[in-house]
Amino acid sequence: MVNIDDAVIARYNKQGVNFEILVDCEKAIALKNGNKNVMIDDVISVESVFTDVKKGFRASEKDMEKVFNTTNFRDVAIKIIKEGEVQLTSEYRDRIRNEKKKSIINLIHRNAINPENNLPHPPQRIEAAIEEAKVKIDEFKSAEDQIKDIIDKIRHIMPIKYEVREVAFKIPAEHSGKSFTIIKKYGKLTKEEWGNDGSLLAIVEIPAGLQDELYRELNNLTHGNVESRIIGSR
Repeated sequence: MVNIDDAVIARYNKQGVNFEILVDCEKAIALKNGNKNVMIDDVISVESVFTDVKKGFRASEKDMEKVFNTTNFRDVAIKIIKEGEVQLTSEYRDRIRNEKKKSIINLIHRNAINPENNLPHPPQRIEAAIEEAKVKIDEFKSAEDQIKDIIDKIRHIMPIKYEVREVAFKIPAEHSGKSFTIIKKYGKLTKEEWGNDGSLLAIVEIPAGLQDELYRELNNLTHGNVESRIIGSR
């Protein structure tokens, strides 16, 4: 069990009754998110269900039976954690927010460009713009769900444009197989034609920020023996 001094409250309110238990923050979040390696005994601190932990008011078996259809503590605790709210420690919240921030920066770097030179912004520049714009990262929302609002907020600090490009590649037979695997890794393949000699014509949609990275990888593989051209963008 978890040391009570390190525990936080998991809370669930149903049918006008409040239920609270003491849990380990990180393990409870892991259990809530479906991690099957976390057992309830590793999560809980005290084998009691409360209506108010701070006041020490315990929940009645009658209320637990009415809401959960059981008075079994572990069954009730799992329900509270999975369907209720788990308090986050400041350390955990900060770490999750920093991880989410890194994901957002990476997404912008990979998917957006500087329209002044058609190149991706360096991650350090994106991070500086986020700091300057005083953007608040929401640790509860996915990075993808926050991208649009964040780009709108940093647009007045740095020129930025989301763009998807359609690029055609022509690759000789000796490199076509491995090149095909690389191309599929970077974007959505919209056309592939294999020549009788084994050469490949491929058209792929890729985020503009990934174009140079894809070019570098293909050029390294083929020793520069690859033809490419942008045939569209949106």
